[in-house]
Amino acid sequence: MDNPHHRHIRSFVLRQGHFSDAQTRAMEEGMPRWGIEYRHQKLDLAAAFGREAPKVLEIGFGMGGATAEIAAARPDTDFLGIEVHGPGVGNLLKLIDEKQLSNLRIVRHDAVEVVEHMLAEASLDGFHLYFPDPWPKKRHHKRRLVQPDFLARIVSRLKPGAYIHMATDWEDYALQMLEVLSANPDLQNSADGFAPRPDWRPLTKFEQRGLNLGHGVWDLVFRKRR
Repeated sequence: MDNPHHRHIRSFVLRQGHFSDAQTRAMEEGMPRWGIEYRHQKLDLAAAFGREAPKVLEIGFGMGGATAEIAAARPDTDFLGIEVHGPGVGNLLKLIDEKQLSNLRIVRHDAVEVVEHMLAEASLDGFHLYFPDPWPKKRHHKRRLVQPDFLARIVSRLKPGAYIHMATDWEDYALQMLEVLSANPDLQNSADGFAPRPDWRPLTKFEQRGLNLGHGVWDLVFRKRR
């Protein structure tokens, strides 16, 4: 039985930051329409999106620019984004309105609890994790999201044949991701080690700036065995 008093290690720091007027307005107007309230019960994804379609989960979408681009380019797929950073949520809601996207929903809550309590097993067709907090100091590595237990929970929520796509610009975290993903017996690597950047992941300005400076970016694409 779940212990409601259990407190797992947080993989994020809640930084509220500054809301622009547009982000504040988007939060007030957009969350009632596109937001999903956290509840300690399983979510009916088809009902949440109003249709039967492939469902992809993204954790930690930041300011939401890449997420909105992906959703716009893949209108036949529904995307559920989880983020705790308020201005980022507000910005993605603004982008949903600007781009007239109907295939995006947002949960503003701790991702570990959302996956644990709201997502049914074998309910997802894909999982995205792009540039998560690297927690670079060694003593903080335990806070990194990509750990065997959390990955096992994600894998259990994937349908057979569903994919996992992760990307990071921290080499030691990339190696940790590769190790953790490769050790899961239910997953199969789509590449020999790291993968080329898939077409569906847009190149961000931040990423391009890093590449221009000679910084590396590592993508990983795995599939759940059928």
